[in-house]
Amino acid sequence: MDLVKRLHQVELGNLAKIIALCDDLSLNYFLIGGSLLGAIRHQGFIPWDDDMDIGMTRADYETFAQYAPEKLRGDHYFLQTAYSDDNYGFSYMKLLDRFTYIEEKGNVNNARKGVFIDIFPFDRIPDDPSQRRSQITRFKLLDSRIILKAGYGLIDTPLRRHKSEPAPEKIEDLTELKHQREAIMRLYENSHFNFYKNLASQYGYDREILSGTELTNLTQVPFEYLQVNVPTAYDAILTRVYGDYMSLPPENQRTEKHISRLIMDNQVFY
Repeated sequence: MDLVKRLHQVELGNLAKIIALCDDLSLNYFLIGGSLLGAIRHQGFIPWDDDMDIGMTRADYETFAQYAPEKLRGDHYFLQTAYSDDNYGFSYMKLLDRFTYIEEKGNVNNARKGVFIDIFPFDRIPDDPSQRRSQITRFKLLDSRIILKAGYGLIDTPLRRHKSEPAPEKIEDLTELKHQREAIMRLYENSHFNFYKNLASQYGYDREILSGTELTNLTQVPFEYLQVNVPTAYDAILTRVYGDYMSLPPENQRTEKHISRLIMDNQVFY
């Protein structure tokens, strides 16, 4: 069994755990990005895709972040957030399988490692284009500063590996920057605006904006052996993100993009 197939096995376990936690906490989640595309086009994983992406409203995201860690106590999962792992720099959380270890391409850092699912908050955004530009610009500048300060890099070096642990005051400074970034993301949380965005999206700004209806009107579809939540308006959303999403990409583009090495069951997979 190759690397990607083994990743998929573990990720399905992560997904089942997230679904169970959401059911227990009465929260909603929905597949986004390549995971949504896989659910609709392949009824499961895109065969060469090596990660999973889930979205939540900000309110559900915060409730999950608050209560899931206690429910995971004694389990082999870890909820990695900007605040549960001092070395983790991203603005969204991950559910990690602690029985595994991974290395990612072009993403060297000291954060905890394991096969993961990304969980993104969708934040309310303003209608005015200039306000949108201001928010995303401030977010990206602060996000880049945090990633750099947290020690993320493209390649591993002996110097980086032997770097001493940051002093407590440095960690406090980084945590404050993370709080500032979150405040920018939640700037319009209590406004009347009816559009929501994954501010950490890898896609162009307008591609991963959802209306309030798209965000909350969900349906279930098969994903491998699970039933998963997706937006009922998945056709419109996938068309915005990918265009003709039912057409397969050229064969030379059908390759894993993130994971370079997996360790599980006392074996190493490349």
